[in-house]
Amino acid sequence: RAAHSPKMMENEVFLSFTFYSTILILKMYVVAIITGQVRLRKKAFANPEDALRNGGLQFCREDPDVERCRRAHRNDMENIFPFLFLGAIYSLLDPSPTVARIHFLIFCVGRIIHTIAYLLRLRAPTRSVAYSVAQLPCFSMALQILLATTPYW
Repeated sequence: RAAHSPKMMENEVFLSFTFYSTILILKMYVVAIITGQVRLRKKAFANPEDALRNGGLQFCREDPDVERCRRAHRNDMENIFPFLFLGAIYSLLDPSPTVARIHFLIFCVGRIIHTIAYLLRLRAPTRSVAYSVAQLPCFSMALQILLATTPYW
């Protein structure tokens, strides 16, 4: 085992949160790599220096497939970053480890399905259902955080 803080290792909920958060961050890296690969394959570069290196300024252009990858990545940032905050604070509220794990798992699976649906153009409403399901644990965590902190406002 790596060196670790004994206090952190005692918080089973935080460890579960850390696991699922790391999976989601790795997923975001994969989407970024896919975006770069699609740019290369489609010869659609955002910057003139990249276009010049790969065939000429005419390749400094937008492409619908690249834009789809970028939208998937942006959607991840709009949803995963808030999850990272909510999940970290929620972990400090001493929730049931099983209930917390279910929150994290539902969000993680929902976001993975959302990305797959986005990149593979799965039939609607697959993507929006995955998005909506993933929002449920976030709203639940946010509500629990607000209830726990209301006395301090």
